[in-house]
Amino acid sequence: MAPPATVKNEKLIDAVKGFENVPWSEQYERMLSGMRYDASDPMLTASRYRARVLQGQYNNMLPSFDSNRDDFVAERNEILKSLLGKTGTEFYMESLQVDYGCNIIIGEGFYANYNCVILDCSLVTIGDRVMFAPGVSIFTATHETDVESRRQGIEYAAPVTIGNDCWIGGNVTILPGVTIGDGCTIGAGSVVTKDIPAYSVAVGNPARVVKQVEKPNDA
Repeated sequence: MAPPATVKNEKLIDAVKGFENVPWSEQYERMLSGMRYDASDPMLTASRYRARVLQGQYNNMLPSFDSNRDDFVAERNEILKSLLGKTGTEFYMESLQVDYGCNIIIGEGFYANYNCVILDCSLVTIGDRVMFAPGVSIFTATHETDVESRRQGIEYAAPVTIGNDCWIGGNVTILPGVTIGDGCTIGAGSVVTKDIPAYSVAVGNPARVVKQVEKPNDA
């Protein structure tokens, strides 16, 4: 992936303005922008703790025969709405783990199966009608290969974008800075290291495009 940025990314910063529970600080803006930042910053630490509390509540909420499914889903989704930056009106995630939550946007009709991991140190944008199989991992966070930098706790990140109508297979890993275009299928077990063009099927480690699919009539 690209080296750390040297200036703030005002476009990414503007994208999260208006979101609730954003840990605004110098280190947060550096983190979101892909610059080197200090992950031990108190605002960032507090935000990660808040995310762990909420995702713990979400993941540990169990259904009961004394309630109905619609009430159960609605109650869980209210937790997600307070955790994530922006959501559609209809969505469902079986379970998830995040770093901050506030840097995640999910579209309408999104579904994630069990054990979804999203390390959202930079912005993660997921489009409409996207499906995740079990074990999907999205990493925006990374470290430099320089040992001294890692000793100092320095990190940086790059955004991930997934377009509309995508199907991400089981145990797929999406690495920092990747954009997956509309209508893509990513085969199970793939590691996505580079952008995938729209309406492609990609498989492997690293993921490579093996075929194109037709666009829907309304695309």
